[in-house]
Amino acid sequence: MLKKDQAALETEHTVNSSSYLYMAQELSHKKWKLCFSDGRARQPRVVTIDARDLQGMKEQIEKARKRFGMEAGVKVRSCYEAGRDGFWLHRFLTGKGIENVVVDASSIEVNRRSKHAKTDRMDAEKLVRQLIRYVQGEQTVWSVVRVPSVEAEDARQVHREMEILKKERRSHRARMESLLITHGIDIQVKSQFLKELDGLKIWNGEPVPEQLKARLVREYERMRAAEADLRILKKQQQEQVREAKTPAIEKVKLLQKLCSIGMTSSWTFVMEFFGWRTFENRRQVAGALGITPMPYQSGESRREQGISRSGNRRIRAMAVEIAWMWLRLQPDSKLSQWYQARFAGGGPRMRRIGIVAMARRLMIDLWRYLETGTVPEGARMKAA
Repeated sequence: MLKKDQAALETEHTVNSSSYLYMAQELSHKKWKLCFSDGRARQPRVVTIDARDLQGMKEQIEKARKRFGMEAGVKVRSCYEAGRDGFWLHRFLTGKGIENVVVDASSIEVNRRSKHAKTDRMDAEKLVRQLIRYVQGEQTVWSVVRVPSVEAEDARQVHREMEILKKERRSHRARMESLLITHGIDIQVKSQFLKELDGLKIWNGEPVPEQLKARLVREYERMRAAEADLRILKKQQQEQVREAKTPAIEKVKLLQKLCSIGMTSSWTFVMEFFGWRTFENRRQVAGALGITPMPYQSGESRREQGISRSGNRRIRAMAVEIAWMWLRLQPDSKLSQWYQARFAGGGPRMRRIGIVAMARRLMIDLWRYLETGTVPEGARMKAA
């Protein structure tokens, strides 16, 4: 009886596995490795095509179907690692009726030996084996990336460009101040810098050298260009909040009603996180943030490894920053009182640990606020 059950199980496994053509893609700048399998214990078919050769990919899919003796209409299941190519390939594949998943590269199983063989071919073969396990129901074999819509991805461009421009502005200002300090001049670069530059004297009372002065002028003009672009984007943001009526913009307005949350944080929270993702519970919110605890326990050995840091780094950094603001501007809220009672009396390290825990709770509260309208307990709203 046991042998019959085992035979039936193997037959079912073969039928389920062969109902799809599996394709794993190892992407690089110039060449792509495509690995095909029918889900059985056969040697997979690995081919190389030019990067972004979509016609060549379709031809290889048809050749793989013939290679494994499959009908022309058999469905294709595919996967590739999230990376520099983004999501355009996913949209192409799904548009052609191919069921594709984009995989978080850090969640893929690896050999823990200090030295192990690694090639693109081996990576592609490993991906296709894990894809088969995933399709057959082993959902924890890896983490699947949520793919935003084209509109949601495009909405990220404004605040991400502003983030880059702010870094450029800081970089230019720091570089000018550093150049001046090497000649004994300690000043802050402000709006009247060019007027002040002609009157500056170096350590021995002489004027700033000509080549250095010319470089400082060019550096200052680049900083002003970044500031001009930043002003344009800020104006664009304000116009969208004032005029647009999309669900995402409505969430931005809703968040701005809370004290301690302004334009930058509300826009980032919505466009990166709350505007297009759906969450079923608080654990999913924390997991997407990367603020979930990572305990380690083996035998008698137990320790905490900190947070996972596997989520959206922009949102995680902004959440911690807003948690500090929440403490200052929302002192009577339940969340602030919880932090004060548990962490405020500790040292700097405990307070830093506590603010991350508070950021996690705050983001869960904001998620509930946007989904159900439940205001965080004790929180103050801005005057209308």
